[in-house]
Parts: sequence; C-alpha cells; structure tokens
Amino acid sequence: MVTKAKPSERSKAEPKSTRTSVSFPPQLYDTLELIAKEKKVSVAWVVRDATEKYVADQWPLFQESTQ
Repeated sequence: MVTKAKPSERSKAEPKSTRTSVSFPPQLYDTLELIAKEKKVSVAWVVRDATEKYVADQWPLFQESTQ
C-alpha cells in the first residue's frame, strides 16, 4: 500500500521519487541480496530495476508516454 501526502502537506516541488515499504519472504529476500551482491548494487536498486522491467513488459506503451 502506498501512502501519499495530502496536497496541503506537499512541498512546492514534487519529490523525484516516492518511498514505499515491501515485505518479501525470507528465501526471496536472500536471493535479492545475492543478486545485489553479485552486481555490486543495493537490494533497492535490484527491486527498482525489476519493477521497471515488469511495468515495461505489462504496459509497453506506458514507457513511451513517460519519456
């Protein structure tokens, strides 16, 4: 679930990204940590990369409209 600030609580400049919290089963998180270690990046980077690829696969036209 993503919680966004009310319009009155937002600063004039919108943030460049939105923070969220995700829970993973232990085995999946261990795998994410392994991938991150092999790529020398953070688990957050791996999750963002996977999410971008998933969205592009599900809605190919969405990617074109956001560029």
